Amino acid sequence: MSNNAIGPLILGIESSCDETAAAVVAQGTRVLSNVIATQHELHRIYSGVVPEIASRAHLERIVPVVREAMHDADIQFEHLAAIAVGNRPGLIGSLLVGVSAAKALAWSLQLPIIGIDHIIAHLHAGRLDAEPITYPALGLVASGGHTSLFLVRGPLDVELLGKTIDDAVGEAFDKAATILGLGYPGGPELDRLAQTGDDHAHDFPIALIAPDSLDFSFSGLKTALLYAVRGQPKRNGNEHRFERDASSLSAQQKADFAASFQRAAVTAVIRKLQRALDQHTVRTVLVGGGVIANTRLRKELTDLARQRDLELRLPKHEYCLDNAAMIAGLAAEKFTAGRFDDWSLSASARLTAQRGPVHV
Repeated sequence: MSNNAIGPLILGIESSCDETAAAVVAQGTRVLSNVIATQHELHRIYSGVVPEIASRAHLERIVPVVREAMHDADIQFEHLAAIAVGNRPGLIGSLLVGVSAAKALAWSLQLPIIGIDHIIAHLHAGRLDAEPITYPALGLVASGGHTSLFLVRGPLDVELLGKTIDDAVGEAFDKAATILGLGYPGGPELDRLAQTGDDHAHDFPIALIAPDSLDFSFSGLKTALLYAVRGQPKRNGNEHRFERDASSLSAQQKADFAASFQRAAVTAVIRKLQRALDQHTVRTVLVGGGVIANTRLRKELTDLARQRDLELRLPKHEYCLDNAAMIAGLAAEKFTAGRFDDWSLSASARLTAQRGPVHV
């Protein structure tokens, strides 16, 4: 099998949080394999990701996952053109496992290595197994760690327009699920429960910040749910204790809280998208991140795109999760542009931009 026949074959590796992933992608968009090993069973007892546990799990799983991705793609290592890895942002211990594995593999095969911004890669998810898109585009990444808006003039020409100033929308969903006593991961559980609830049973706040701001805020919404469910905390000796907890709620009351919370959170995202569309002329809306799997958000994004006569690229559900196909896919753009990294490539927990152009 030659790269010339199907474009550059790139192996992508992703380990930014609690998903160990590897994928082989041809031509930047044709996914030949996409393997994801989740860690939900390890973190469920804590109702959240424990960084040390996550990094140790990556160490155990990274080699088997890479082997499975190569097997599923039915190719040999000598067929690869490059190794790509998500090296920023994320949990530093988790990132180090992926970056170290990618560098070792690239060195042993004498292949170029390409570092990828995990957040920007989410914007490539809608291009996987799909037709080319029309630029410029407005990009939304909504996940457990990030809620960001981007102006995307091209795959490698990206400008950060706004981001969350506190909790990400996915984090807010997970915390809301914890408040309601739901399972882990909380976002999907809250989404399922909301299907049977009255989304106007509670009127939760929708933070819009300044009139022209494209930043997000979800901490106030989360606090409003906390007080609505558990009451106001009262001093008891040296401690503050809530009046009650979710165990006092009926099944329908929990569903109503879930539906009302979801309506407020999704409305905040859609309103910021509308504001961004008023400020920037685009042809396409690109979205990515785990929260894009939320049923209400997908519907409202579809409705908004129809109203604005825009093309909407909703990724397949398997590409909404943290995955390596989006890493390898975006790396193909850098490969074509001749933008490679050297052996000094390092992991970084931080975002590469606060505002303005993003180093892709």
